[in-house]
Amino acid sequence: MMSPHGLYTAAFICTGNSARSILAEAILNRYGTGRFVAFSAGSRPVGVVNPDALKLLASLNFNTQGLRSKSWEGLSAPGHSDLDFVFTVCDNAAAESCPVWPGRAMTTHWGLSDPALVEGDEAERLSAFKETFYILKRGSWALSDYRSNA
Repeated sequence: MMSPHGLYTAAFICTGNSARSILAEAILNRYGTGRFVAFSAGSRPVGVVNPDALKLLASLNFNTQGLRSKSWEGLSAPGHSDLDFVFTVCDNAAAESCPVWPGRAMTTHWGLSDPALVEGDEAERLSAFKETFYILKRGSWALSDYRSNA
């Protein structure tokens, strides 16, 4: 299934929606341009994007405008695009009862350690965010090559 605009829609879900899911949203929106539109959300959003996530994205020339921590309820609200893919990127969100997603979303879990939990100096924290970023980028590259057999 594809949106009426000819794009696949993907949502990345995490508990706080401040780091991993934000990175994934930014990555797929860049590398899936013309094929995908990505969203992110959390079951219990913290309300702010982790500053280290924003710093990393900015250092890699990603546009961080519009990235925000938000509830997954908005993704299942009337009027939101049907979702083709829903990825949970943290174990807590994967274990929660998710809302009913609009459309017939294919769901899967990409379990990643939370870089926001890494303690240490700025270089150690940035290293954790970079590792998470590159794992998500590899997955997004594979996803951006998705071709439906439908």
